[in-house]
Amino acid sequence: MIVVPIKEGDNIERALKKLKRKFEKTGVVKELRERQKFTKPSVINRERRKKAIYIQQLRQKELDM
Repeated sequence: MIVVPIKEGDNIERALKKLKRKFEKTGVVKELRERQKFTKPSVINRERRKKAIYIQQLRQKELDM
């Protein structure tokens, strides 16, 4: 459970912003969206491979500079 302590006289908008940030960091919404539809394992592996290649290319360009 996510808890955001609020001091007396604190701004509600600021507390909501903290709550949203904590909620986003836990990854609950991302996991919920992923579970709404089924993706084949081969598609997941392909996406991971593409992401790894992209990151590797970025790092290689950074080293070349």
